[in-house]
Amino acid sequence: MPAMTTLDDRAVPTEAVTPLIRGVAVLRQLTEAGGTLSASGLERATGLARSTVDRIAATLARMGYVRLDGRDVVLAPPVMALGNAYLAALGLPALLSAHADALADALDESVSLAVGDRDGIRFIHQATRRRAMSLSFRIGDLLPAERTAPGPLFATEWTDAQWRSWRERRAADPEDRGFVAVPPREHLSSDADFERRAARARKDGWALDDQLIEPGLVAVSVPVRDPRAGGGGIACVANVVSHTSRHTAADLRDTLLPRLRAAVAEMERELREAPDARPAAAPAGLAVWTGASKQELGREFVESLARGLTVLTAFGEGRAELTLTDVARATGLARATARRALITYEHLGLVRQSGNRGFALTPSVLSLGYPPLSRTSLAQIATPHLAELADRVHESASLAVLTPSGEEIQYTARAATSRVMSVNITVGTRLPAYATSLGRVLLADLPPAERKLDDLAPLTPRTTTDPATLLGALEDARTRGYALVDEELEAGLRSVAVPVRDRTGRVVAAVNVAMHAARRSVEECVRDVLPELMETAGRVEADLRVAGRFARVAMA
Repeated sequence: MPAMTTLDDRAVPTEAVTPLIRGVAVLRQLTEAGGTLSASGLERATGLARSTVDRIAATLARMGYVRLDGRDVVLAPPVMALGNAYLAALGLPALLSAHADALADALDESVSLAVGDRDGIRFIHQATRRRAMSLSFRIGDLLPAERTAPGPLFATEWTDAQWRSWRERRAADPEDRGFVAVPPREHLSSDADFERRAARARKDGWALDDQLIEPGLVAVSVPVRDPRAGGGGIACVANVVSHTSRHTAADLRDTLLPRLRAAVAEMERELREAPDARPAAAPAGLAVWTGASKQELGREFVESLARGLTVLTAFGEGRAELTLTDVARATGLARATARRALITYEHLGLVRQSGNRGFALTPSVLSLGYPPLSRTSLAQIATPHLAELADRVHESASLAVLTPSGEEIQYTARAATSRVMSVNITVGTRLPAYATSLGRVLLADLPPAERKLDDLAPLTPRTTTDPATLLGALEDARTRGYALVDEELEAGLRSVAVPVRDRTGRVVAAVNVAMHAARRSVEECVRDVLPELMETAGRVEADLRVAGRFARVAMA
């Protein structure tokens, strides 16, 4: 089936949760639109009443899954928790992504891992090379099987019913308009062409894509078989993508295929030797908070939608298959409520029955917001939080990173405030790290040997230029968790900064508030601004943890 663009037109089970179906439709439409759509656009795309769209958007905003930006509804990083639940339960990205990354480095070509999703393929990992002309596919993108290299390999395991479904989809959507990640098909091909490619893939054990998606794009794929599975079925497919300016399809086969096969052998060894996933502490009461939100927001909060979405996050590492009892326990929902949510998800293709009484997530969960956010940057994550901070404290707020030299900071995101006299710094500006609050927070996290404390030129009469004194200030910043710089960069400029840490606890950036010294004393900065700044950094870190679990977040 093509990617869903309206409410599912199949017969809806009588026990399905209608608000949950509608909420999923909104998330899918936002995903297909690139992450942002106006409320009126959502109304047109889903066929829902405007009042219904508004209530769904308000509920998703309460969950942190979207932001309401004027008339627009914008996907937010916390929605990636849904796709993360699937990827964690699958386990393959955690085990195999390092091998894919190493192969991409060795070949200097983009490498991806894909799984089959009905009669399409969906990416679960991307190691993309940065070039002027580079691959635009993202984690979670769905592609038609017949226009890819992995597709014929997955088709070797299709049942007769899957082949019938594929033919029906091809007849209904010959130009692939239901697949937003690929350009519409310009030249139609017969079903027999793909059937022959699948037969060839079964014989060869690998497959080629010779410009099937668009002119110039070529790829070669090899299946990664799970030796733990009884029949050694395909766990995923490793795919090397290039451009005809670098390799022809024949070149891929002759020069890169042997190295891809060697990498796949290492991946299969990894799967064979990996211990069984040990579940982390099982979550409990995931949906308990929804009752309080309903009381607070009243009719604007669709509790059945919020409860239903928490069911997806009950799955995860070591929790690939859950029984109804497991889901009810993890969410705190009544068994009947959890059962109705699972029935709804099975209807929508997001959950499948597994084993006798179990349920498992499907790759289609990645269609709920993951692709547009899988290539987000720290600056994009931080910007809305900085804007809220600037509104609260009525001062400019910024995010900066340390440059590779370690001597300067570079501003990567900023939210200015409206004042007659305000701090005028633009994104991209570089300043000496030693004389800024942002720089001192960043330098404080470095090992002493890596701190560049030479050539400390005085920028104002108050600039610290003694290395020993500066070293003490850095240790203070590390101990206290913040740095305050008072008129050392520029006369009259006072600023306070705190670190932003990634999932490992490493400081990757800093956020600050800067102001004219006449507006707040040092004591008032610490008392009034610092708590707001720390709260903002915490929100940025929370989003970064979710966004960076399986996707790369650009720091600069």
